[in-house]
Amino acid sequence: MLTITNVRKTFNKGTINEKKALCGLNLHLDPGDFVTVIGGNGAGKSTMLNMIAGVYPIDSGKIEIDGVNISREPEYKRAQYIGRVFQDPMRGTAAGMEIQENLALALRRGRKRGLSWGIKANEKDFYREALTKLGLGLQTRMTSKVGLLSGGQRQALTLLMATLEKPRLLLLDEHTAALDPKTAKKVLELTDEIIKERELTALMVTHNMKDAIQYGNRLIMMHEGRIIYDVAGEEKKNLQVEDLLKKFGEASGGEFANDRMMLAK
Repeated sequence: MLTITNVRKTFNKGTINEKKALCGLNLHLDPGDFVTVIGGNGAGKSTMLNMIAGVYPIDSGKIEIDGVNISREPEYKRAQYIGRVFQDPMRGTAAGMEIQENLALALRRGRKRGLSWGIKANEKDFYREALTKLGLGLQTRMTSKVGLLSGGQRQALTLLMATLEKPRLLLLDEHTAALDPKTAKKVLELTDEIIKERELTALMVTHNMKDAIQYGNRLIMMHEGRIIYDVAGEEKKNLQVEDLLKKFGEASGGEFANDRMMLAK
């Protein structure tokens, strides 16, 4: 479903601020893989997601989704393949529009647009049913402006919008990091339910090592623009946080510089 081949990206090339973000990155995801991604600050986690989504052009290499080479396609064209949820709950929704209007925009992603805008009755029924599954009572507030929702509600709505039309790939960039622990747990549980129910292929960046172990069928660890550890199946299920710290030390020759990951113990 996703193949990244020898992808390289350097920011501010040739300057004193030059930063090699991705150094010959290689990764393959099969359909249905739910991969959690961990690593210290500057490891290349978010850069990898941005390269896949087309936010920045790659320097070299190749990115394919479902056998289609999207390496040089602009971000708006990749939107038909990719669903994405950001760390900031404010980024995934239009605050001045109604909940149902946001969902209508999401449903029409990648489709040809006409001049008509009306939301039909059967469409509203579909949105109401989808919102009910979130368990947040939003199905009774479909005409409310999204700007009136809490951060957790907006993030849950963004997750629903990103998966309303089944994406070939779902990108989750620390999508619970800005939420309080209770809300973050709820959104993570919803994420897991939606991915399993819809059999989605997903990449989830997280700083919480417990979450990285608990969710998904595969875990990768990044360091200095490369994947230094890749584990799946029973071996992943049996992992402990201490095991990840040890693996990082062995592979990187150092210790985690990221305090948040240490606190995740």
